[in-house]
Amino acid sequence: MSDGPLVIAVPSKGRLQENAAAFFARAGLPLSQARGARDYRGSLPGVPGVEVLFLSAAEIVAQLAAGTAHLGVTGEDLLREGVHDVESRLELLTPLGFGSANVVVAVPQSWIDVRTMADLDEVAHAMRARHGRRVRVATKYVNLTRRFFAETGVLEYLIVESPGATEAAPQSGTADLIVDITTTGATLAANGLKVLDDGVILRSEANLVASLGARWGETARAAARTVLGRIAAEELARTTREVRAGMDPGHPGLAEVTGRVGATRPAGRSSGPELVLHCGADRVFDLVDGLIGLGAEDVTVHRRDYVFRIGDPMVGRLFGRLDQADCKLSLGAALP
Repeated sequence: MSDGPLVIAVPSKGRLQENAAAFFARAGLPLSQARGARDYRGSLPGVPGVEVLFLSAAEIVAQLAAGTAHLGVTGEDLLREGVHDVESRLELLTPLGFGSANVVVAVPQSWIDVRTMADLDEVAHAMRARHGRRVRVATKYVNLTRRFFAETGVLEYLIVESPGATEAAPQSGTADLIVDITTTGATLAANGLKVLDDGVILRSEANLVASLGARWGETARAAARTVLGRIAAEELARTTREVRAGMDPGHPGLAEVTGRVGATRPAGRSSGPELVLHCGADRVFDLVDGLIGLGAEDVTVHRRDYVFRIGDPMVGRLFGRLDQADCKLSLGAALP
């Protein structure tokens, strides 16, 4: 197996590039472009065996699908549009909290009685019967559209591929409706369009993605353990809080309070008159209220920079998938 570096593909420009750089920097992994912004190759200072590629969104998807990049940052919409059988070829490691948008079916607002995909199906059949043609759907998401329309039973349609501003297609007369990506829906509304009630095809955001078809040699695996370990440590720290309280760790009502909010007690951290707990950030005030209700004093909540744990689930999930793939290859090679 080739023992080349871990190749990470990240967006090369725009808001996605800025957000991706901030994501890696939060995990202690600043992206470096040695020769400036025009250099399309870079590194992660302090992490040996890593090569960073700065690419367009479409190129990132292609590199992951081909196995020429091990990890990449890209939108789920592009992955599911551009890669056949995503689940068997890629591992979506973690959503990144930026690049959020929905792929939707939108029809003219003047279609007052069309609110659902079932209504659209009726319109499509009526148009075929009365005018001898199919409804035209303008989209860049050809594969997502075909799968969704098949799942919802809409068959009488014709796809018009849209290289430009898709939302303008109905007004220009080149299509009857569209499938496109939207964040707020404002652009659709400005073009006289509305999203069908059940017309959200995919709720997408940027993801950190691993290619199962890449050549994962020892150098790439070692670098991936470091990179993913830091990312997981930052994510865990960001989504949890440490709560300290002046109370007896053996209080009889404590189990009920911690169980209700899913708080845990770190091994060896609670002793004497001080209690130390870890809790999800979204439940921390419920925990504080419960502790105060038990008579706790001086309850404090602390943010943490990183939380490293043995047996990181992100690393374990990826390497488990890779080991399964290696086993299949070995079995295939052994068969006569």
